Amino acid sequence: MLATRYERWRSRPSAGLKTRALLFGGGAAARDLLHSMHFDPRSRYVPVGVLDDDPRKRRTRVAGVPVLGDRTALASAVARTGATTVVFAVSDAGAPLVREIRALADAAGVRFLVVPAMSELLDHEIGVRDLREVRVTDLLGRVQIETDLDAIAGYLTGKRVLVTGAGGSIGSELCRQINRFSPAELMMLDRDESALQAVQLSLDPRATLSDPAVILASLRDVDRIRAIFRDRRPEVVFHAAALKHLPLLERYPGEAVKTNIWGTLAVLEAASSVERFVNISTDKAADPSSVLGYSKRITERLTAHTAAHRPGTFLSVRFGNVLGSRGSVFDRFTAQIADGGPITVTHPDVTRYFMTIQEAVHLVIQAAAIGHGGEALVLQMGEPVRIADVARQMVELAPAPVDIVYTGLRPGEKMGEVLFGAGEEDRRTDHPLISHVSVPPLDPSAVRHLAANADPAALAGSLAALCTVPALSFS
Repeated sequence: MLATRYERWRSRPSAGLKTRALLFGGGAAARDLLHSMHFDPRSRYVPVGVLDDDPRKRRTRVAGVPVLGDRTALASAVARTGATTVVFAVSDAGAPLVREIRALADAAGVRFLVVPAMSELLDHEIGVRDLREVRVTDLLGRVQIETDLDAIAGYLTGKRVLVTGAGGSIGSELCRQINRFSPAELMMLDRDESALQAVQLSLDPRATLSDPAVILASLRDVDRIRAIFRDRRPEVVFHAAALKHLPLLERYPGEAVKTNIWGTLAVLEAASSVERFVNISTDKAADPSSVLGYSKRITERLTAHTAAHRPGTFLSVRFGNVLGSRGSVFDRFTAQIADGGPITVTHPDVTRYFMTIQEAVHLVIQAAAIGHGGEALVLQMGEPVRIADVARQMVELAPAPVDIVYTGLRPGEKMGEVLFGAGEEDRRTDHPLISHVSVPPLDPSAVRHLAANADPAALAGSLAALCTVPALSFS
């Protein structure tokens, strides 16, 4: 042991070659990080001080490193210690705090690094190899999440779990997080073979496509979906497969009917003996005004109908935009910046709710543990964020100046989304970030005879009518 520790010490870079780092935060994440800085032979950092806003930590030490003051002392601490980097070492902080400390670091002329959010670190302690540059997800999307791991493990560990849309942004993150709870079997279903292979390799780099965990299938193939449920007998289902591109679905509402509505109905009807079914919805289903919103609201109602007629727990989880998902505004802005701009924003005052993929999925899994049949669990995502602010934050992080151009709202878009529809109450009985709302059921007979090839405007009107609670509600 002594020889090994001595060899590690000798392999460390000399102090003169190391980066002098000042840490903001003196909690558990900072202690883990300081331990890594001291003992990881690959560490390129020497900690020279800690800043923490807790007055009880003044004139104390964290892992042997002195606490030099609170956030207001950042500039003077940089000057005193010769630090060239400030490390944000609070893994459960909100985005406003990240923005403030970054601004102070920028004003002091030093590099700013962050530790990942806790939702990114479910399976290991923080170390120097986790340090990274700040991202727009850190500046806009961090949410502190309390997790009941026992409740989650109770319905996932040792169970056969199926994820539809497993190759998508939400579906693939669901697979990664579910896998950590040791299901008896994790089945990943998607119609995109490349996306399926990508999520499979993210779980096991040595995996092959002959692995039965990978299921290539389309929701539109009703017989195939029935056969999969009959042969594989999933006990828990996360239904994330859907078409989600709002402007395209306005033009082609029949595609929303075929995939989002009939595809969901095919999965619901095949899931006759599952223990728990989680339909992934969207905030656009609350007081919907677009084909995407109509179709997802209808899936909430079909799920509620199934809950009233099946022994398992069937529920929906509703949330807003996720930063970093494929096709998201963040994704589009990143591509536009890479092309030299301009960034296109619909309106200077348009707002959306945002959360990182990891945080949203973490809450989805938690919500599924506490939800009751027929409900929609609504994830609280903080305050709405102006899209123009997202664009400006990304421009600040860009390597070169980029213009922002406003193009006007697109058909079906709202200035601001809502999480609750008319008449829905915000009831948070089990978790501070998860609300329970009742969903009126919709009998499947109301959607079976939709004319998917009808005139787009007429079909959109039919979908809107199905979202009206008094008109076509069946029990």
